[in-house]
Amino acid sequence: MQLELRHLQAVCRIAEAGSLGGAARRLGVSQPALSAQLRRIERVTGGELFFRGRSGVEPTALGQFVLAKARRVLSEMDALGAEARAIAAGSPLRLGCIMLVLLDGLLAQTDLSMSGREIAVDLEDSVTVLARMLGAGRYDAIVYGEVNDHEVPLPEGTLARTLIPKEPFCIRLSARHPLADLDRIELADLAGESWMTLVEDDDGGPEALVTACAKAGFSPSLRYRITDRKMQHDLIAAGRAVALTQPTAPPGEGTVMRPLVGTPIMGRIRLAWSRAALSAGQGERVFGAAARAYLANVDNNPFHKEWWDAHPEVHPALD
Repeated sequence: MQLELRHLQAVCRIAEAGSLGGAARRLGVSQPALSAQLRRIERVTGGELFFRGRSGVEPTALGQFVLAKARRVLSEMDALGAEARAIAAGSPLRLGCIMLVLLDGLLAQTDLSMSGREIAVDLEDSVTVLARMLGAGRYDAIVYGEVNDHEVPLPEGTLARTLIPKEPFCIRLSARHPLADLDRIELADLAGESWMTLVEDDDGGPEALVTACAKAGFSPSLRYRITDRKMQHDLIAAGRAVALTQPTAPPGEGTVMRPLVGTPIMGRIRLAWSRAALSAGQGERVFGAAARAYLANVDNNPFHKEWWDAHPEVHPALD
């Protein structure tokens, strides 16, 4: 028997799942069939690839060697398929994004980095929808956010990189608000406010806000759930609501943005792409484009620029 790509995929799935049963479910085969296949693979490689114990399986020294080679081969095959499809079909690169502040810059920067390939960027309101559409092949790559400890589950066959490991969320409030003249705002001072939140906000933001407010001694009134940004800003400018906001968001007429004392709510920005749609090199170029789009907005608010300059460890690495 000669090793084929399906054998390499089976070895990788076993390692990723940590058990034969879990790998069998991912591969859509029975556990006895996968066990038999693994024995045939081990006969070709000349020894056991996994230790078997009560808690599952772990690669042996030989298994680690085979895994490293298998992952390299599979990565190259993914790259071959992705680049060949792009050349043959001339199809546009399809990007999904949940952050309006990055949308225009992401389109422009990606267009520059992809050597003339047509780019399509769409805005979504839900991280869950973004991930699902990535798995279904509707998007080739997505840029999304996570708040505090929340982690967005991604579909199989995707790779992900953290673009910005942390950024401190701030508060948008009316320019006429009594707290608007302060440089920083204590979260506890917003106890009596009505809060704005998105209709679909599944990045961990609402949970992080509720938790932070509880620590500050109150429960926030999440009164408004509006997707239209202009309507949000109009309500805030009128003094009817306040909102948790990314620190790179642009100023809005009649509103101001202020950092929170102690930075109780932190976000991060990630990029994920389909291995079947983008090669590793293409993924790196999209990463660079997204990073440059973010950097173009760092100066939107002086307080964030000050924080950014004081935290070089969160800056994206660009060639």
